[in-house]
Amino acid sequence: MNNRRALFAQAIRGPILLITIGILFAIHQAGGLPIYRSWPLIIIVIGVMKLMERTATPTAGAYPPPPPGGPVQ
Repeated sequence: MNNRRALFAQAIRGPILLITIGILFAIHQAGGLPIYRSWPLIIIVIGVMKLMERTATPTAGAYPPPPPGGPVQ
């Protein structure tokens, strides 16, 4: 299940960035925030998307394998 979430997070990265850039251009055209002052927001969105991908990706070796055989005596 985590693999599907990781693939989903990777798949929506591009569209979310395009939507963010489009919104920033629309705000710029409306006379709001100039585009040259909004580049930190793009970096924040990229960072949040990367964070989502890493939390959705299962970590290899998170649980150690069980010992072979029974307890040592």
